[in-house]
Amino acid sequence: MTRTIGIYVFDDVEVLDFAGPYEVFTCATRMAAKLARGGEAPFRVRTIGATTAMLRARAGLSVLPEADFAGAGDIDVLIVPGGVVTAELAKPDVIAWIAATAGKSELTASVCTGAILLAQAGLLDGQEATTHWADVEELRASFPLVRVREQRRWIDNGAIVTSGGISAGIDMSLHLVERLAGRELALRTAHLMEYEWNEG
Repeated sequence: MTRTIGIYVFDDVEVLDFAGPYEVFTCATRMAAKLARGGEAPFRVRTIGATTAMLRARAGLSVLPEADFAGAGDIDVLIVPGGVVTAELAKPDVIAWIAATAGKSELTASVCTGAILLAQAGLLDGQEATTHWADVEELRASFPLVRVREQRRWIDNGAIVTSGGISAGIDMSLHLVERLAGRELALRTAHLMEYEWNEG
């Protein structure tokens, strides 16, 4: 079974918050092809924006989403990265899409302040959740129904997984590879990424 990983991108998204998970799942797919030649790919990764117009990530990186909300299709795993989310919180269509997509997906995960978007969508009420250490108090103050936990790299509640920033999002993504496709693939993916980063 090939699972579609949909990563939401938006203006002022943190580059490594979305690129880290993108790298993990695409590396896992490459590694799976080496382990079982001709086998079905475990993951298909897509970036999804509210529209397909070019957007600017933090520090000005141009990002062109592969699909918009209307054309996103079925998403098995929704990943909501962080960044400057103030504008996104004020967009009812974005929050409604996150809530609706999470309701149909196998699981939904956040990186950093992406947890604030999940909370705005009502997905974290009554659950333990985490975010980047610098944003813990904002999450706690703005969403008192969320049981915010500090100093946790990620928290897996089954259908909802939240993580801290950047490197924690990468670790969480490797955890999800293990959950969805097995420990061996996750370990080999981590080794591949470490090798490529060190030798690149």
